[in-house]
Amino acid sequence: MPERLDTPGIDAADFRVHVVTQAIRLFAENGYEATTVEQIATAAGVSRRTFFRQFRSKEDVIFADHESLLQQAGDYLTSESDDPWAAVCSTACLVFDRFQENRELSERRYRVVQRVPALRDREIVTGVRYERLFVDYLRNVVPTEPVLKVIGFAAAVTACHNHLLRNMIKGDPAATADALERALLDVRRTFGVAAGAPSREQNAVVVVSYPPGTPVDKITDGIATQLSQRHP
Repeated sequence: MPERLDTPGIDAADFRVHVVTQAIRLFAENGYEATTVEQIATAAGVSRRTFFRQFRSKEDVIFADHESLLQQAGDYLTSESDDPWAAVCSTACLVFDRFQENRELSERRYRVVQRVPALRDREIVTGVRYERLFVDYLRNVVPTEPVLKVIGFAAAVTACHNHLLRNMIKGDPAATADALERALLDVRRTFGVAAGAPSREQNAVVVVSYPPGTPVDKITDGIATQLSQRHP
């Protein structure tokens, strides 16, 4: 790998994915805390200075492809759409597809993240950023819709995506792109924004009850499971 990122023919996104892949491999093999920036740079074939031109820290490098995907998701949503609710669902499917294409990398990252509390917190924050992207987009393109409807829709889409993505990474054969599409269609029907969707009075209500103090990710997984089971 060339030292300089600005070498002709070197794509910045490919460079970052290459470094991420090497970093996560080392984290999985040696442990997150035991792996140094120098080791990552050596494995990626770059200098320490080149590493820090692209990443601020080890924590940044493990989620670098998320940053690229967030940018792609934002770019996708800037394209004109006749159905912004469907556009949000298509964007969630796009993100799922990218992780499925790099399933081995996703599996390794999952194992590393589960061992390090700080990384688990960072992963939750990253998921919230996708949800915030969906909310901001919808509030801009459908400004007359109730804010709570927009927030609820974005939360449901994100919860379904995260639930199936986590299960896909764990090896669940039922956690597929088709399953996500079906679940998201049901979300649109539930919120009355799918073609031929029932009226508000006809919409089914999903109720998930948990005791105080239940982690947020467990609650969102429960919502996603309820929605996905309605149209298996």
